[in-house]
Amino acid sequence: MRPRGGTATVNSTGTDTTDTTDTTDAEDVAAPTGTPTATTAVTAATDGTGQADNAGTAGTADGTGRTGTADAVDASRRRWPRVLGALLAVALIAAGGALYAEGRQLRDTPATANLALTDAEATARVTGDVSSALGKIFSYGPGSTAATRAAAKEVLAGKALQQYAALFGQVERQSADQKLTLTTEVVRAGVTRLTGSGAHLLVFLDQVYERRGRAPTTASAQLTVTAELRDGRWWIVEIGTT
Repeated sequence: MRPRGGTATVNSTGTDTTDTTDTTDAEDVAAPTGTPTATTAVTAATDGTGQADNAGTAGTADGTGRTGTADAVDASRRRWPRVLGALLAVALIAAGGALYAEGRQLRDTPATANLALTDAEATARVTGDVSSALGKIFSYGPGSTAATRAAAKEVLAGKALQQYAALFGQVERQSADQKLTLTTEVVRAGVTRLTGSGAHLLVFLDQVYERRGRAPTTASAQLTVTAELRDGRWWIVEIGTT
């Protein structure tokens, strides 16, 4: 019975040893190909989280960059209308200033200041007054020189009156000695320049000389006349020949 018992002991021990070895080997073999170990799981989890965080960070960075660019474009688009509006306002002001200066220059030109081109009534009045005055002062006879001298004082002034007074003495003597009669008629008078207080005229005259015992003689004359408006009347202040 002892040997059987000893054998039983050996077999039992061998069986246990064999079983233990098989179990250990199974665990060692199954571990690499089965469920991952704790270290592997932690590493995988860490790698997954890192990738997710990196992906999220990249997405945030990309989103922020695109948003910043879009904001810059929107701000630029909003700025352009204001810039264009300011430039347009400056252009309009400059154009308005230029037009005003040009209009002022046109208004101040000699052509527009000459009332002979724009005021027919004033032009007709000075033409009539000057023509009538010349007809009076250059028409006389042997017995009417005093009346002519008096008329001259009513239509002549300044230099014209002085010139006329100096020459009319000779006219009176000739008229008395030669029994000379002079009749003057203005056939045409043109106003070359007219302002509110002065006028320049070009006058064409026909004059008829009559002496006792001789046929009448006709002559033409051309004068330049400067007149001034005084007390509502036009006075001849200078007479010249052309």
